[in-house]
Amino acid sequence: MEFPRELPGLLVVFVSAILFFLCSRRQAFLANILCAIGILFIGFYSPTFSIMLIWLFIFSVGQHLFLPMNQSIGMELATEGKTGKRLGQFSAVANVAMIIGSFAIFIGFKFFNLDFKMSYIVAFLGFLTVATLIFLMKKDEPVSARMKFQLRKEYKLFYWLNILYGTRKQIFLTFAPWVLVTVFKQKTQVLATLLAVGGVIGIFFKPMLGKAIDKLGERFILTAEAVMLVFVCIGYGFAREIFSETAAIFIVFACYILDQLLMSVGMARATYLQKIAVKPEDVTQTLTMGVSIDHIFSIGIAVSGGFIWLKLGYQYVFLLGAIIAVINFFSALQVKTR
Repeated sequence: MEFPRELPGLLVVFVSAILFFLCSRRQAFLANILCAIGILFIGFYSPTFSIMLIWLFIFSVGQHLFLPMNQSIGMELATEGKTGKRLGQFSAVANVAMIIGSFAIFIGFKFFNLDFKMSYIVAFLGFLTVATLIFLMKKDEPVSARMKFQLRKEYKLFYWLNILYGTRKQIFLTFAPWVLVTVFKQKTQVLATLLAVGGVIGIFFKPMLGKAIDKLGERFILTAEAVMLVFVCIGYGFAREIFSETAAIFIVFACYILDQLLMSVGMARATYLQKIAVKPEDVTQTLTMGVSIDHIFSIGIAVSGGFIWLKLGYQYVFLLGAIIAVINFFSALQVKTR
């Protein structure tokens, strides 16, 4: 399932180039239409696993196409000097929505006989609502296909930071939950609780992070993230060997929540790109290119990390993560903005 779900992340720069005749806000509209179609067909027209994967692929194309558009449009709606603050506000609102949605599903399934098909209808209507609202926004100018495929030397540090983010992201998404489940024998509801706790904290943390980006600068935030990730990876990999079983579990819980919060530091990479952009129209296409680049390496680290886990042990996966965080620290020191 992971391959058809992540493949659109690799292909998003090509999909965006094919849609060169559409501006970013129309592409965002189309992305949510694809999500709506994909999620509806997953719920209602999936007689076999293979057919379901087709709809999953369509849904994922829309999801990955919207990722860079979301940040780009968010920065367009910010006042000068307060881009980080605006992205933090948007991210906090998304956290609130996620918590409300998760709570609604929990209550619906437990007390009101909510089923999967009804859930998919609600999701379908949600994507259609987003698509409609974006369609009502004022159009901007489309960017040519040639520009969408461009790799510019001015943005090489941004590309490199995305490569490091792709590897770090996959360690959180794939291996951190696997440590909790297989090493510490935690149940599904524990992971759900940790995600909910991280979501609630994120409502307050993300706006503060956005303001910190505006006030302290991208270099400070990115280097601070790298330092914290070193300790997070050591906590995941070696807490059990250093502390008692009970203490180790709570340390890993804290690492998981902190790791989840640090994912939002991606805002700093987006604002950094906006500040160094040679032309304003470069921002969206370079963010899109960044999504494709980070997926190349996130899929690679998933495979290699799994091999390391099986051959050497889970500790070495997180030791690799700590090394990547150290590299990220020295890379972030190179960040300079006007």
